[in-house]
Amino acid sequence: MIPGRKIRVMVVDDSMLARSLIINGLSAHPQIEVVGYAVNAMDAKNKFSRLKPDVMTMDVEMPGMTGIEFLRQFLPENPVPVVLCSSLNLKVFDALAAGAVDFVRKPEPGKQEAFINALTRKVVTASAAKVRIAPAAAAAEKLPLSMRQIARQNEPDNVLIGLGASTGGTEATLEVMKRLPADIPGMVIVQHMPPGFTKMYAERLDKLCRMEVREAKHGDVLHRGLALVAPADLQTRVVRSGSRYTVSCAPGEKVSGHRPSVDVLFHSMGDAVKCKMVGIIMTGMGRDGADGLLYMRRQGAYTIGQDKESSVVYGMPGVAHDIGAVITQAPCENIATVLLNHLKNLG
Repeated sequence: MIPGRKIRVMVVDDSMLARSLIINGLSAHPQIEVVGYAVNAMDAKNKFSRLKPDVMTMDVEMPGMTGIEFLRQFLPENPVPVVLCSSLNLKVFDALAAGAVDFVRKPEPGKQEAFINALTRKVVTASAAKVRIAPAAAAAEKLPLSMRQIARQNEPDNVLIGLGASTGGTEATLEVMKRLPADIPGMVIVQHMPPGFTKMYAERLDKLCRMEVREAKHGDVLHRGLALVAPADLQTRVVRSGSRYTVSCAPGEKVSGHRPSVDVLFHSMGDAVKCKMVGIIMTGMGRDGADGLLYMRRQGAYTIGQDKESSVVYGMPGVAHDIGAVITQAPCENIATVLLNHLKNLG
């Protein structure tokens, strides 16, 4: 992106009504210029070199070539940021794995304005994002022997882990989780995501990772081998209940612009957790989680931040690093090793 130049956007959708809504909505933003549209993936391929967009919006389900097939074939040679416009569909995660930067849920009746506002924010964010082309296989890899030994040698029952991510975080979090053993200490994950998708995301992680992963419910008890994904549109906190730790999932105001908020989770851990704890902050726009991670560190937590080179958007981890919240910074693919080494060395 050239500073001062408008963000050039290409809209790809087979629905005329959806295209019209997106084109008109994005065009109203002073930083965005819609340079053209395509009615399907093949049309987008044919028009791309002429329109030269900085960002593309794309439906996942289209006739002929799907959005997922398009991303797998097109992005390796044309790494343009893509924001998906999707219905409540598990395939959105396959599209994110194929290289899309972010997604917005298509609007329900009467919610077009909220949809356009969310899409506009994500297009602006995507214009500065890195496109990361993931390997074709997303299945969990076998842990190297050294990691299995770490997991066996040290069994810290009295540890809790919090992880927060936003733009680019669905795949980044998976990269960390699939490298962890089944008996990892209890975890809570906040990933900024529209309602309906957090349950599907938890099910995806559960399928691809060794530990149990599910969407958190109010009152769930944290324990070894369980990772809970904070439900969309609820603030999630860790609560101490005697010798146990549970999660609170409740309505509340947005914090740092988000619900759930990483800051809310991390601050609750700093307040409630009396055992050893770890905070991990990963790719995402803005600063949600940075202040909370600093608070965790001041309460004795070990803190890890994703580095700039591996982040799709180096916002949240960048701010956390700059304010002194991060003890160890690492590439996405090394965060699991850093975490396991820390757990191994706990006394």
